[in-house]
Amino acid sequence: MNAPFHPGLALRDPFSAFLSDSDSDQVVRNVIGAIGWPLERIHDGGIRYAVQTLAVSASPAMLLIDLSESSDPLEDINGLAEVCEPGTIVLACGKINDVRFYRHLIASGIQDYLLKPFTEDQLHEAILQAQASQAGHRDTEGDPEVPHMMAAVVGVRGGVGASTLAVSIAWLLAETRHRQTALLDLDVHFGTGALALDLEPGRGLTDAIENPSRIDGLFLERALVRATPRLGVLSAEAPIHQPLSGDGSSFFQLQEELRNGFACTVIDLPRHMLVAHPALLQTIGVIVVVTELTLAATRDTIRLLSWFKSNAPQARIVLVANRVPAGGIEEISRKDFEASIERPVDLVIGYDAKAVSDAAKLGKPLAESAKAGKIGQALASLATLVIGEEEAQPKSKSSLIGRIGELKSILPRKRRA
Repeated sequence: MNAPFHPGLALRDPFSAFLSDSDSDQVVRNVIGAIGWPLERIHDGGIRYAVQTLAVSASPAMLLIDLSESSDPLEDINGLAEVCEPGTIVLACGKINDVRFYRHLIASGIQDYLLKPFTEDQLHEAILQAQASQAGHRDTEGDPEVPHMMAAVVGVRGGVGASTLAVSIAWLLAETRHRQTALLDLDVHFGTGALALDLEPGRGLTDAIENPSRIDGLFLERALVRATPRLGVLSAEAPIHQPLSGDGSSFFQLQEELRNGFACTVIDLPRHMLVAHPALLQTIGVIVVVTELTLAATRDTIRLLSWFKSNAPQARIVLVANRVPAGGIEEISRKDFEASIERPVDLVIGYDAKAVSDAAKLGKPLAESAKAGKIGQALASLATLVIGEEEAQPKSKSSLIGRIGELKSILPRKRRA
């Protein structure tokens, strides 16, 4: 079903629906009519009728099926997979309100599931997200799957530009490396991850911290704010007077869910989080240490590098000197700085006040707004340092039918009385 793009899609009907009730039928007609797709492709009858119809006719580019009257949804989806042509985007709707059921549907190849009764806005959003996801499949078709890469960006002092670099790294991995990427901003009171991308952060991160038991794939999908089809952002602007409770378990659960759902995760990690939750670094593969060429930053770089060596020995350190003024007027020379910390700086990024100001005004990451300038080239080099040059090993993929078979034993079944 939701396989990579197939050239024959351009010749298909854009949409078909097979529905079991009049209310859903009316909602679909309103949305599809507004989009401009033909209404005659909306049929009475659920998934069983869809299987019968598609067995003798071409599949549409996008298909909406109703599972409400199915006594065995998994078995019926199996039958649908046998008659659906590759590349068809399949949306489902039904009355079962269960997270495990939703996960099994997604694992079996369904793009999204709408709980009945659904609204016009919910259906329209599901269609847009499905189209964006399919566009991502087209961009990455033929690319090998790669192991998950999790990077943390840590500033040795406030104001060195760590958050700016974290946003740019995440954007570059998503838009130039074509990898599904999550940006997790753990400065829950003063974070700028969403602000830098001109987004409303929502309450997803604060809800996760306060209610760790709610964190799962479905929760994460709803909590993330999409900056682009390949870049999701989890940020917050928690009230200053409201200290967030919790023992830190939510952060570890977030890391695990992001690892399962994305190819790359970039964490904007404030220094105080290192002190409160040092175990956060146990699964980090790359740490970007952002510093500046000043006396105070030299001291704190030495302290942090030593701390990382003890607490995150598995992580590869990328040391970046940021906001370095031109003309050799820095407080400490690069040579003296490197001698003091007893290691070289991996990358020096100059300070361009106009480029930073323009990015803020446009609500775009610095890597995007200044990509044609020197600072844009430096940020692209930083993304290369973070991702590394190792060739990814392709992972074997099980077939849709195989995955369905594996799920048969665990999917809850609804039997007729």
